[in-house]
Parts: sequence; structure tokens; C-alpha cells
Amino acid sequence: MTALVRLRLDISYDGADFAGWARQPAQRTVQGVVEEALARIMRLDPPPVLTVAGRTDAGVHATGQVAHVVVPAAAYQPISRAMPRRLAAVLPPDVRVREVALAPEGFDARFSALRRRYEYRVGDEPTGVAPLRRRDTVWHPRPLDVDRMNEAARLLVGEHDFAAYCRKREGATTIRRLLRYGWERREERLAVATVEADAFCHSMVRALVGAVLSVGDGRRPVEWPREVLLAGVRDSAVKVAPAHGLILVEVSYPEDHLLADRALETRRVRTLPAPVVPSPTAS
Repeated sequence: MTALVRLRLDISYDGADFAGWARQPAQRTVQGVVEEALARIMRLDPPPVLTVAGRTDAGVHATGQVAHVVVPAAAYQPISRAMPRRLAAVLPPDVRVREVALAPEGFDARFSALRRRYEYRVGDEPTGVAPLRRRDTVWHPRPLDVDRMNEAARLLVGEHDFAAYCRKREGATTIRRLLRYGWERREERLAVATVEADAFCHSMVRALVGAVLSVGDGRRPVEWPREVLLAGVRDSAVKVAPAHGLILVEVSYPEDHLLADRALETRRVRTLPAPVVPSPTAS
């Protein structure tokens, strides 16, 4: 039998010219490009299959994406020390594999993750976004009040059913634990959101951003995003923010000896506790 090894890859990419992370027929994707590069430097046919911490949509960027791949030890060992350099020589300039290492026992890039952290960049300069930032910063044509945005964002933090902010997938839960959601001014006309959760469902971050932007420019009251959340259904008034302002910046994992347990825990279907119904009072 062929001995196999599991590798962890730390990946960055400019998502502007990709049709998202996941491999698709006749589409340029991050997964497809990286798998083909791995196959080339390790002389593997067919290419190995990557498992990623978080699938990103078309146009979304990453500075801290994580994936794992299982390959024959005989293909990895002769080039183990040179892999990042060899990958750099064959990858296109809009994707980099920053580090390759043997994964610890029990590591699963997707299921072992404790949390994912995204940032979303919005410029509200009246004349538009600076040309050199046009690929990673969204222009908002109205002035934004970051204090109001933070008030609204705080009302969304916690474990909830985020069905109102997710695209529903058959058989998948929309219950998530939103650990952090806040906005800050990093420059005079640049507002940056930090959104962190144990996991995200499809379009969740951009929907949360879109809802709070409508509070920041005064079109909606501070309580409105929370009201949408509690309604539990998609609201056409929530405009999903454009993809190119979103960046996956970090995926966090537990200590090595807890990786396998975390993967098992993540695979469990989540439910929220049933509401407590008061007992009827005897007459």
C-alpha cells in the first residue's frame, strides 16, 4: 500500500479574477489552480483534491485561507523543503501558497477550525475609492456613521438561527455563533468591518454587512438588522454587499491534541434550545 501524508497549506489570493474557491467545470477557480500546481510539482495524475476551511465566492479575497491535501509520501518527501518556492514558480501571480507543512494528527482544515475571521472594506469618500484599492474596497456613495453601525452590529452577536442572512441549502443548518461584529475607521474615509464566527453559511457575511450599511447611512433604524434576524426569513430589503470588499483574514484552530475532537463536534447538526413555555397557573 502507498503511504500517504496530510499537508496543511496556508493560502492567499486576489479573488477578482476567480469564479470563487470551489472547482467548477470550464471556470477559473482558486481550488482548480492550486490543485493543478500541486499535481505539476509532485507529478501526480489525477491532481490531488484540496479540502478548504471556508469556500469563498467569486470575487472574494483571502490573506489567511487554510486547506489540507492528502498525497503520497513518496511524492512529497523529495521536495518537502522547496514546496512553497516551487509552487511560486508555477502559480499565477494572483494566488500564493505561503506555507506548506505536515498536518498534525487529527487536523481537518474545514472541520477542525474554531472560527473564521473576515474583514470588509468600505470607502465613503464622495469622489469614490482610490484607483489602487478598487479591487478590495467597495464604494458607498453616502456618508457612514460608524457609531450607529456598531450599535446595530452588537445586536446580532451571539448564537442564532441566521436564516434571514443566509442562502438556504437543503439539509444544512443556518444556526451559527457570531463571535464578533464591529466597525472601525482605519482612515478618514475608510470603514472596515471585522466579522468573526465559528462558521458562516452562504452569503452570510455580505448580507450582515449590507444590512448594517443601511443603518450607517441613515436609511434604516439601529434595531432593523436585529428585527430581520428574529423574523427568520430572507428579506428583500437586505442588499447583499458586493463580493470584492470581503477578505478572509484568519482561520483559527485548537491545540493539536484537540483537533480530532473539534472535528467531531463540528460535524454534529446544530440546534437551538427550545423556548421555555411557562406552566399554566392553576385557577
